[in-house]
Amino acid sequence: MTKPTTLAELKASGWTSRTVKEEIRANFQQALADGVELFPGIHGFENTVTPEISLAMLAGHDLLFLGEKGQGKSRLMREMSRFLDEEIPYLDLPGCPVHEDPLRPITTAAKQFLADTPEDQVAIKWWSRDDRYAERLAPGTKFADIVGEIDPAKLAAGASMSTEDALHFGLIPRMHRGIFAMNELPELDELVQVGLFNILEERDVQIRGFPVQFDIDVMILFSANPATYNRSGKVIPQLKDRIGSIIHTHYPQDRDLGIQIMEQECDLPLDGDFPVTVPFFMKQIVEEISRAARNSRYIDHQSGVSARFSIANYQTMIASARRRGAVLNEKPAVPRISDLGHLYSSSLGKIEIDLMSSHQMTERQVLDAVTAEAIKTIFEEYVEQHGLEEISQIFAKGVKIEVGDMLPSEHYESLLKRVPRIWDKAFELNASESAAVRASCVEFILAGLHATDQISRAQRHGTVSYEIG
Repeated sequence: MTKPTTLAELKASGWTSRTVKEEIRANFQQALADGVELFPGIHGFENTVTPEISLAMLAGHDLLFLGEKGQGKSRLMREMSRFLDEEIPYLDLPGCPVHEDPLRPITTAAKQFLADTPEDQVAIKWWSRDDRYAERLAPGTKFADIVGEIDPAKLAAGASMSTEDALHFGLIPRMHRGIFAMNELPELDELVQVGLFNILEERDVQIRGFPVQFDIDVMILFSANPATYNRSGKVIPQLKDRIGSIIHTHYPQDRDLGIQIMEQECDLPLDGDFPVTVPFFMKQIVEEISRAARNSRYIDHQSGVSARFSIANYQTMIASARRRGAVLNEKPAVPRISDLGHLYSSSLGKIEIDLMSSHQMTERQVLDAVTAEAIKTIFEEYVEQHGLEEISQIFAKGVKIEVGDMLPSEHYESLLKRVPRIWDKAFELNASESAAVRASCVEFILAGLHATDQISRAQRHGTVSYEIG
């Protein structure tokens, strides 16, 4: 069906005007009725966050997503545009700063144009769903950026300062009939917060003390960290009061869900010229490092530990294994505990040390402690589930074993006089036939024995020595 190109054709088509929130509510209700996945790729919120979002959208509220960093707040806000119409019509009016509703214009210029022009000569264009969402990060954002500023050129041309004709439009007016999202609301300048309050309450603004009235139709979304949002003075009470619903986000509530998110968001292929096979226990350890960091007394809980922490560490671990595979021509390469020695580069910028509790520990020392705790947790689970005593007994008393991320898998062959049948069951990989898998298993057992204080460990020149006895 051909889309209308003039106002006369648009009216003849039966198209009706509706607000952004009416449009979103109708499309969201249809999605609920059709049983479609509401937020594809976002896991773990089905029984907690998603129901609250559903109520807020059906209620026609502006929303604030409240949670620590890396909990999917920005992603959820961007997903809101899925419930907009695929396209909406707007007036093809040169020089008009907003996408005017052909049936309900808000600017003086558009109203005058419609009054002076026959409907069959009023051109119509179509605005796509993807272009109807705009996002801004609060730090550094000025009033003029998102609301607007008086344009001296328009004043010189005779425009009155009390009308929108004198205004250079900011992001929010330009998103008329769309969605505007503000990340990290508490970091927004107080003057800008007042402008947002006016838009939420009266749909008007004051520019340099002059009230400017225009009926902006926009859905506004916010994100914030609880530590700053709840701090007195960071967000003006009047703005807080006008936000319709607060949606609390959270980190994955179990490890397997965290692993699912980590694997989904990792954009590194595991196949190719130098494939990588990742044992499940290594995935568990990487995700458990994040979980241990979130519970560590040495790390600032108010800041949080993002899901990006797991993703970046998982990518680094895969990259380290792939480098070994390329240098030593091991196919597939299998990540080991020694590959975790490279996580400093992908970790240290994503955690904040609690200076009151760390007792002058360095970031590296804190990360080492968190990693050791994660290895201990996973190892003890394997011991309990599979009875790894049989496996640990293959390392005889008085033996010194050297491991490292660039040692070939064959190096580990001499460590094993026999491979217990339980290996294949315990590690969910064919350890009996793969030297690379056996090497990974050996390092896991040694690291686990060290984490549970059964053997000693020394590190020197990129290799690690474990001593038993």
